[in-house]
Amino acid sequence: MTNLTDLGVADIRDGVAAGTFSARDVATAFNAAVEQGRALNAWLVETPDHALVAADAADAARASGDLKPLSGVPLGIKDLFCTKGVETTAASGMLKGFVPPYESTVSGKLLNAGAGMLGKLNMDQFAMGSSNETSAFGNVVSPWKRNDGGNAALAPGGSSGGSSAAVSARMAPGATGTDTGGSIRQPAAFTGISGIKPTYGRCSRWGTIAFASSLDQAGPMARDVRDCAILLEAMSGFDAKDATSLDLPVPAWEKGLSADLKGKRVGVPKEYRVDGMPPEIEALWQQGIAYMKDAGAEIVEVSLPHTKYALPTYYIIAPAEASSNLARYDGVRYGLRDLPDGANLQEMYAATRADGFGAEVKRRIMVGTYVLSAGFYDAYFTKAQKVRALIVRDFEHAFTQCDVLLTPTAPSAAFGLGEKSDDPLAMYLNDVFTVPSSLAGLPAMSVPGGLDTQGLPLGLQIIGRALDEQGVLNAGLAIEERAGFTARPGQWW
Repeated sequence: MTNLTDLGVADIRDGVAAGTFSARDVATAFNAAVEQGRALNAWLVETPDHALVAADAADAARASGDLKPLSGVPLGIKDLFCTKGVETTAASGMLKGFVPPYESTVSGKLLNAGAGMLGKLNMDQFAMGSSNETSAFGNVVSPWKRNDGGNAALAPGGSSGGSSAAVSARMAPGATGTDTGGSIRQPAAFTGISGIKPTYGRCSRWGTIAFASSLDQAGPMARDVRDCAILLEAMSGFDAKDATSLDLPVPAWEKGLSADLKGKRVGVPKEYRVDGMPPEIEALWQQGIAYMKDAGAEIVEVSLPHTKYALPTYYIIAPAEASSNLARYDGVRYGLRDLPDGANLQEMYAATRADGFGAEVKRRIMVGTYVLSAGFYDAYFTKAQKVRALIVRDFEHAFTQCDVLLTPTAPSAAFGLGEKSDDPLAMYLNDVFTVPSSLAGLPAMSVPGGLDTQGLPLGLQIIGRALDEQGVLNAGLAIEERAGFTARPGQWW
């Protein structure tokens, strides 16, 4: 029998439905993989019993002819999604021990579709980071290694680093991620998997711990484009509990998959050729353009003139929203409470937030509080919102000339843990290609495009019009079929 942990979402779904193997066999195999892979620190909570109960329900449903869309598929859930009865911490000491009495809409949709839960995945604290080094519970380690003979531990990307490491290491066939400025796409690129951030509002934010409310969006991470389409269908849909949720039907994205791009125009934004971009990234981009041509697409150069302002705009708006969202963690209602002897209420607030938040979270809260303060609000936050509107306008104009955009996902392959953690600005530059589409609320996807000279994965990004996830998925499929990416991490355990 095929090693069950080598199978993706579609293969597991179809195999369980056909009776090729049982859902319990699948859950048992992945539970063993989770246990075997603990050295990567990808999981904060393991829930093997949950996976087995869902598997038994799937096997019973097959016997009765009542299978659901994800029956038999066990998944990893990023620890930003509240899970009823299962500890949810956002990888922060502030929420250590917090067990939600409710289920997030996204995880609830997946479970209602028949999926099982293997556990909660490690992440950057409150989703703030690009390397998964800000977790209060230790770094996630990528299963990939450079081929230089060294043994340097590499970053799996962030903030969804636990999700990317788990899927890449075959500890889960798929996982949930969240993307505020690239936190699905960049880790997917670093670990050789696929991930899509849908249009803002496609997936409900209810029950997902907030970072920056106008940017946060859930999405799937999986082995390939088809698996992402399957999971995204199950995750999406209107939710009356989320005022930003789009009241639109969910398309049949899997059924609509096609790698034929005849008649489509693929835009190449000239501003994404940033200073100092490694030759390997430029070569990958050119290869991606060749793939698009081979799929029948016409290539057109487009301009996104305000791209150079995207990172500073993002790092004003996102911290501002974070400072507001994280004000609720004060030691009064839930989570950590640090109450020194004889302390008054103000001292309790200060002690709790000093102990509960990590350095990167504190940095962003302070930046956000500063740009929202009297005297600086108009100079920074209001101006950033105006620039954001110009970035949106750039994309709207570009999409009058093309159907999708093709860019690199990240400016480099995975870097070593510790290499950039002392330089926040260098870390923020990892998001240079992903932030603009987040500010515009557009669907965007990363698919593996090849390997660098060190044998590490490199990703290509497709950006689409609002609500055109199908176009993004189809372009991703065209790259996937032509790149033929089959590389996987070596024996890392």
